[in-house]
Amino acid sequence: MRLERMGPLLCLLSAVCFGALGIFGKLAFEAGVSPGALLLVRFGLAAMLLGTVLLIRRAAGTAPPGIKTTARVLAVALGLGAVGYAGQATLYFEALHRMDASLLSLVFYSYPLLVTVAAVVLGRDRLTAGKAGALLAASAGVLLVLLGAGGVRIDPAGVILAFGSAITYTAYILISDRVVRRVPPMLLTTLVLTGAAVALAIRAGVAGGVGLGFGVDGWLWLTCIVVVSTVLPILAFFAGLRRTGPSAAAILSTAEPVVTTALATLLLPEKLTITQLTGGLLVLSSVVILQMGASRIARPSESLSSARFAK
Repeated sequence: MRLERMGPLLCLLSAVCFGALGIFGKLAFEAGVSPGALLLVRFGLAAMLLGTVLLIRRAAGTAPPGIKTTARVLAVALGLGAVGYAGQATLYFEALHRMDASLLSLVFYSYPLLVTVAAVVLGRDRLTAGKAGALLAASAGVLLVLLGAGGVRIDPAGVILAFGSAITYTAYILISDRVVRRVPPMLLTTLVLTGAAVALAIRAGVAGGVGLGFGVDGWLWLTCIVVVSTVLPILAFFAGLRRTGPSAAAILSTAEPVVTTALATLLLPEKLTITQLTGGLLVLSSVVILQMGASRIARPSESLSSARFAK
């Protein structure tokens, strides 16, 4: 198989791994892991693993050409992790602690539309007929997801946290768009993860620490979160992105909530109603519409793909 043909498979592998994050998170919670411990271990170990990969590539001479960076740019990258990434992930896992992984995935995936709307408002993009249609489809989809619960109980606080996570991720993407072209992607990812880990460690210290006395099952699911749903999908996405380009990579990434929903149905006692599934399909279709037009007006989709590591 030619290397170029591996691009879509690598992007799909990344989406599958990221899609399993909510499932591993639920299983970790059941094993006694707190959201604070999960976040601290995830970011700390992932930062160390990616830093090791960077050092190995540099020693082997396979690292990509560096981009000139300043202390200010590096500080901004660390700040993105300490504020944006840590804040988004905290809201995400606090929401996951309160609601089903499948429902959270569909609510959170409203962020591509939020990025587009914010980009139009800020003058970074223009509103086209296709984007307007995508906005209407996504809005209707989110409404169906929330109103189509049937007999399934929806935690209002969990929904608010999920939307808060999507909004925070939107701000993170728009800010990182100004940084990603000045720092090599792998280095930027490592800096963001490091910033998040440091911020969470400080917060844990102020709060009196986090409990790490859970059993082997908890450490197993944490390992899966760090390796399978953080480091591996980051590496796979960047490798796929180089071969497919940002628009195709972003479209392929829409498989993520589908994977989450399928795994939740198979492995967890979760079940979405037909109305919610229809709403989810509308949300995903809107993302595809947005990304298909990205080759003509590419700014938001490029920032979405470049910042994709920050799930």
